[in-house]
Amino acid sequence: MEHFNFKKKYGQNFLNDNTIVKKIASIAEISKKSLVLEVGPGKGILTKELSLQADNVLCYEIDLELKDILESEFKNSNVDFIFNDFLNRDIKNDIEEYSYDNLYFVSNVPYYITTPILMKLIESDLNFNKIVMMVQEEVGERFSAKVNSRSYGSITVFLNYYFEIKKEFKVNRKSFTPIPNVDSEVISFSRKNNLLKLNNEKTFFKLVKDSFKFKRKNIKNNLNGYDLKSIEAVLKKYELDLTARAEQIPVEAFVDISNVL
Repeated sequence: MEHFNFKKKYGQNFLNDNTIVKKIASIAEISKKSLVLEVGPGKGILTKELSLQADNVLCYEIDLELKDILESEFKNSNVDFIFNDFLNRDIKNDIEEYSYDNLYFVSNVPYYITTPILMKLIESDLNFNKIVMMVQEEVGERFSAKVNSRSYGSITVFLNYYFEIKKEFKVNRKSFTPIPNVDSEVISFSRKNNLLKLNNEKTFFKLVKDSFKFKRKNIKNNLNGYDLKSIEAVLKKYELDLTARAEQIPVEAFVDISNVL
């Protein structure tokens, strides 16, 4: 790969540390009869490890310059490639020909599309056993942020509704080629067994997005087109009122408000 033309527009920083690759794969705890999805395989270092543990691996790669390299490396293997933008794909459609009991997403994702990828996985309505992602350290903080912290945002609420989130381990920037400007962190997301009852997912998503629209504004301002009396009645149960900001409101309260609305 020494003559490979790394492309900034695709956020290409290829992992070069086998120890970290093995750690990531072991965290995924891949079971038998499994299908693993990976986005941005790069030179295939993580793909190779995943192929040893899973029945099938399906990789999405947007850079056509990698096509010959990857197809040659994984010829006659249990790894398939879709050379296209993952965000434009219908995942359910892509995987319907595979026979599997367990579904995983394991990836060192391009950092500039980390959040859109996670939102796509949530909205795909597929039941992932586990999602394991290498993300920018600062983004990892946002995903696992607590209520009342500056990092707590709409993506925190969405992820914490669906998943148990665990910060697994930090990864030094020197483990990549080329070396990025930031350190990374591996995060795992395990689907919660008992999700809070939600009457309407679309209402929930819209409510949360609108609540965080302007971070410095309070709920009264951000949700001024909503039924504020009903919202206030729910907030009182959490010892909050309409002057609260979105980062002060726990996931459970957002669910309650959504259900009332």
